[in-house]
Amino acid sequence: MFYYILHAIAAGISKLVLRTKVTGKENMPQKTACIIVANHVNLVDSPLLGVKLGRRVYFMAKAELFDNKIIGWLAYQFGAFPVQKGILNKRAGRRAADLLQNGQALIIYPEGTRSPDGKLGPAYSGSVLLAIRQGVPIVPVGIIGTRQLRGKWWPFHRPKIAFNIGEPFRLECNAEKPDKAEITKLTNDIMLHIAELLPEDYRGRYVK
Repeated sequence: MFYYILHAIAAGISKLVLRTKVTGKENMPQKTACIIVANHVNLVDSPLLGVKLGRRVYFMAKAELFDNKIIGWLAYQFGAFPVQKGILNKRAGRRAADLLQNGQALIIYPEGTRSPDGKLGPAYSGSVLLAIRQGVPIVPVGIIGTRQLRGKWWPFHRPKIAFNIGEPFRLECNAEKPDKAEITKLTNDIMLHIAELLPEDYRGRYVK
């Protein structure tokens, strides 16, 4: 119940203070399990994705977010669950696996944190390991413009925000238990898929 109330509030606020554009919405699976990977610049990226992707989504959030009882409760109601930065611990891993096994969509930010300058930074391998173990497709998303949402006055300017949804893909793994080199390569492949959906000045180290 609370999820639908929060979703309606977030949708209403986004229409009021933002000008948003979603491309590739047909690429988003609506009823089957998938891992959504995206760049991460602003705290509002997750609730905005929850509104714009057209289906209910769940996402990992840094554990510190839940130290604040009110923010933690709101995040939990909107589909978040805690994870240590860069570490898919057993509890978070079980939660992620359960969601995917039940056909849900899970958002993961491979960088593990928000980018301070808007550019893609080094990525962790959690999304690779989870995708291989659960055998689910990955949907890349490029988020453009949320870096503008800072300070007091941005709502009066109605910033333009774009969400580019790429085609789902599956990781091509040469072994049931890939070694470190293979995992690094697959992690890089995921980031390149995200980079293709972003302007050049967002891509950072991930340029073909």
